[in-house]
Amino acid sequence: MVQSPTSHRPFKVLGIQQIAIGGPDKQRLQRLWVDMLGLEITGTFRSERENVDEDICAMGSGPFKVEVDLMQPLDPDKKPAVHATPLNHVGLWIDRLPQAVEWLSAQGVRFAPGGIRKGAAGFDICFLHPKANEEFPIAGEGVLVELVQAPLEVVAAFGRLESQPG
Repeated sequence: MVQSPTSHRPFKVLGIQQIAIGGPDKQRLQRLWVDMLGLEITGTFRSERENVDEDICAMGSGPFKVEVDLMQPLDPDKKPAVHATPLNHVGLWIDRLPQAVEWLSAQGVRFAPGGIRKGAAGFDICFLHPKANEEFPIAGEGVLVELVQAPLEVVAAFGRLESQPG
């Protein structure tokens, strides 16, 4: 009898704990993640051994808190090259996608072609372009960022969590 892969797995993936994004200049990463998307810098990490200067950011709270690490190398010519490994894309729940797209566009954020459309999971989605240009100077700094319209139950769950004390 063949067992399903889940019967052998002694754990469950519960959600996203962190996303690590590297670039040659973490200040440029901060323009998008902190200034435009509103993440809070909650700490820093610097390691010669790991060749990293990192800002630790956070979104969400409680069990829904996700860490987003914005990394740059201390020396771009040394290993590990924290800025050289591309990340395909990061998906972010958004409570009001059309309003987000309108506001971000007005701030100079570059979007990939295609506009808001249905994604693979059936949610409305759009993508922030990984590369800025002269017209739109803010982008994913090498990372494609997917904005996903959160369904009502996800919006409500985050709303309940935010309204709870502590």
